[in-house]
Amino acid sequence: MAIAGQSGTSGRRTDQDGESRVRTVSADENTTVPAEDPTAEESSQAVEITESGESTEDSSDGSAEASAQKKSDEKPARGGDRGIVRRNIGAILVAVALVASAGVAGWLYFYQYRVDQQTNADATNVALEAAKNGTVALLSYSPESLDKDFAAAKSNLTGDFLSYYTQFTEQIVTPAAKEKQVKTAASVVRAAVSDMHPDSATVLVFVNQVTTSKENPDGSFAASSVKVGLKKIDGRWLINTFDPV
Repeated sequence: MAIAGQSGTSGRRTDQDGESRVRTVSADENTTVPAEDPTAEESSQAVEITESGESTEDSSDGSAEASAQKKSDEKPARGGDRGIVRRNIGAILVAVALVASAGVAGWLYFYQYRVDQQTNADATNVALEAAKNGTVALLSYSPESLDKDFAAAKSNLTGDFLSYYTQFTEQIVTPAAKEKQVKTAASVVRAAVSDMHPDSATVLVFVNQVTTSKENPDGSFAASSVKVGLKKIDGRWLINTFDPV
């Protein structure tokens, strides 16, 4: 009995084990293994592509913005460069204009001013000779030829000085020269123009003068300097002032 009981128990355990095994197998067979969903993969890929696309688009947008910013930054620089170029061109044009002006000034100097200098030199020489000749005429006379000498002197004079000289020679020089037999002769040692204008000039004249008289037949010598003022009248240089210095 005991053995039978054990056998029964053993038989039941065997059956139970078999059922358990069957159930295990059945459970394994009925268990559905999740298959790979192509749609899910596509969705995942789509998501990845979309994300990648967004990332690319963001990168493109960033590059475009950077390029636009760079261009906007370059525009003022280019504008500044253009301003600098324009200023440089303006400076060059000014320099060229100055050089051209200097060239014109040089041309005027060599072709016109030099002619004026020659003309002025000629006029200076004429004025210088007029002062020298007039001075000699004024300070030279003889009792035998007073009228002639005074007339020659007055032909070199003008203005108030002519009037003064006429009165002085008539009232003082003529009576004294006739009475004392005064004779004087002047010579110019040196002369130079100190001031020159188109219608006036000033000449400094250095004079030696020898005077003889009845009382001093051997004569006396005198050296003097005179500032002679000249005025141009009708093309002639005439003495209008005569001042000892």
